[in-house]
Amino acid sequence: MDNLTHSMVGALVGQLGLKKKTGLAIPTLILAANLPDIDAACLFWLDGDQHLGFRRGITHGPIAMLVLPVLLWGAMLAFDGWQTRRGTRPAARLPIDKAWLLSLAYIGCLSHPALDWLNNYGIRLREPFSSRWFYGDSIFIIDLWVWVALGLSLWLSLRRERAGAAHWTRPAWVGFFAVCGYIFANGLITGAAERMGKDALVAGGHREPLVVASPPPLTFWRRDIFWRTADRYGAGSFTPGVGGTIDLSGRPTGMDDARLPLWLMGDPNARAFLFWARMPVAQRDGDAILLRDQRFMHPLAQDRFQVRLTAPDTATHYE
Repeated sequence: MDNLTHSMVGALVGQLGLKKKTGLAIPTLILAANLPDIDAACLFWLDGDQHLGFRRGITHGPIAMLVLPVLLWGAMLAFDGWQTRRGTRPAARLPIDKAWLLSLAYIGCLSHPALDWLNNYGIRLREPFSSRWFYGDSIFIIDLWVWVALGLSLWLSLRRERAGAAHWTRPAWVGFFAVCGYIFANGLITGAAERMGKDALVAGGHREPLVVASPPPLTFWRRDIFWRTADRYGAGSFTPGVGGTIDLSGRPTGMDDARLPLWLMGDPNARAFLFWARMPVAQRDGDAILLRDQRFMHPLAQDRFQVRLTAPDTATHYE
């Protein structure tokens, strides 16, 4: 998910009442909820699309989930001690409870891969022990409705707290359960769409098709369906209560192009792209090969998720 969502989730967890357990609770929760995205620093040393082979990996895996909260916990304790020594520690700040502060660091950090798993971009939850990608396919990577639910519940909770209301955590709990219900409902829609697509494809003679139902932005109740077999790919759509349509004929994926194995050896961007790609497609582009992913072939996204692969002696990459 986007970092605004991660930040609001961290703040919402605090507004559930946990921020009263220790000083520095809210900053710890917000920082922890975003901490696994330190892998974005790879953009400073990896060229082109090579970041696709690094992001959502090692910093989102089990070792990071054990180590990162401890590092953040130590940093927050050091910050509190530094302010105390300088005499700048806010008088209104609660005392630090080390056990609770560490617990909140873990809660915030663990919320990050849980949310990232929900969309169709992918996350390697077992890295470095396994490079397998996992996908929830339930929530668009930037979901306006999640923003609205989180933002409204946070605002109402903070407003009640500042007014001295007794039940200031109630809006936060309502928002929390509303978002959980929204995620659950979207998971059901995705499951129904993928079952419909797979049944139609199998009935149409396609063996062992991979079917991915992807939520579009804003219209969360709809699903764009992408499918592929060993040599063909196609698309469709699904709306609950209405049904769906699917193109059963499809078109060749192009991944059997004889030039690919040799050309890939000379292009690290293309290798990283294919490591990340879930549904790769190879299209002829003059004398070159254009590598794309079915999930991101929409005109608004395709320029960010494609690699132009050329013969090894003139290998170049275009964004």
